[in-house]
Amino acid sequence: MKIANYFHEVYNEMVHKVSWPTMKELQSSALIVMIASLLIALVIFVMDISFENLMKLIYQILG
Repeated sequence: MKIANYFHEVYNEMVHKVSWPTMKELQSSALIVMIASLLIALVIFVMDISFENLMKLIYQILG
């Protein structure tokens, strides 16, 4: 009986107490996450290329 009561309470909370975002809010948030992910990926890419070139220069000087 405890399990049935638990699921009943979960259902009531999800339906009546949780505020779900509208489709417009959800799309806006998804767009922000995609843009932020692309910017972070771009920053990491630039750092990777810079470090690669720096290491090549160091190896060229020492080698």
